[in-house]
Amino acid sequence: MEYTFPPLIIHASHKAHHPDHPKKKLHRHARPDYKKLFDTCVIDPKKVGVIDLDVTKTIHNMDRYKKLVLSVEGNIPWWFVGLVHKMEASFSFNHHLHNGDPLTARTVQVPAGRPVHGTPPFTWEESAQDAARYQGLTKVTDWSLVNALYRLEGYNGYGYLYHGINSPYLWSFSNHYTKGKYVKDGVFDPNAVSQQVGSALVLKRLVERGAAVLTG
Repeated sequence: MEYTFPPLIIHASHKAHHPDHPKKKLHRHARPDYKKLFDTCVIDPKKVGVIDLDVTKTIHNMDRYKKLVLSVEGNIPWWFVGLVHKMEASFSFNHHLHNGDPLTARTVQVPAGRPVHGTPPFTWEESAQDAARYQGLTKVTDWSLVNALYRLEGYNGYGYLYHGINSPYLWSFSNHYTKGKYVKDGVFDPNAVSQQVGSALVLKRLVERGAAVLTG
């Protein structure tokens, strides 16, 4: 069965942007086959220990992630928040879920000026609630594997599709990624190699350990 994606938006930045902006749409045929990539993903055996450490940290924070998703609208999976928290803030509860900037002020990097309301310093929950709403995650009704990976990539930006490579935000440390990275907002280096564990790999290990349940 062919999956129908929401409109796909390409951003030059490697940081998060709203995924439903009406401009710069990429032709549908260029969208990754997320299910095939997930099913055929082979983790670099030399990185298993590092990946499993991230899995353990994600599970350790599970209760806090679950409380967060219950505090906002929709039915965001707790593990989705955990994966974003890992990627954007290295599991730190002193940094914004939007992009890892310190909670002592509004965000400076893309997206800048978040949260709009309230006065810093923000609690992690206040900022994370804003991030979930800003990214449109509270309105998502389809949390199947395919759409979850689509949304994960969108949290960081779809700019890697312009360069014909799989996003390291999902696939770093696997057979689906070799090199090429946005080293800062809007600056792509074809020879840079991500040193961060891809979020899809952590998700795969969470599923294998029975901590995350996927549909579709």
